Amino acid sequence: MSTEHRVARIWRGWTTVDNADAYQAIAENEVFPAIIERQIPGLISAQVMRADDVVDDEVEFTTIIWFENLGSVKAFMGEDYRRAHMPDNARAVLKRFEPQANHLHLTRTFS
Repeated sequence: MSTEHRVARIWRGWTTVDNADAYQAIAENEVFPAIIERQIPGLISAQVMRADDVVDDEVEFTTIIWFENLGSVKAFMGEDYRRAHMPDNARAVLKRFEPQANHLHLTRTFS
């Protein structure tokens, strides 16, 4: 598959230090497995990343979900595809989060 049409859906949220492990467990064991199980056409992969450093008692999480194209993102989220996908149990342990995800088209891969 050509990489020129891949789209990364990037979103960030922050927890307190005390809630970081809980958010990570919810994301890794519930949220992303449920997304993968939906078998969304064009969904390639999903990644959860956790910052090592703590700033102002906050731990940052970044998620990246790769899709074949923007149409695949819309199949996941609907026409309001920019809004954050936030299950209630994940929202409960976040201190704050971006209300919208960013969508970036991959232009080239270097290795």
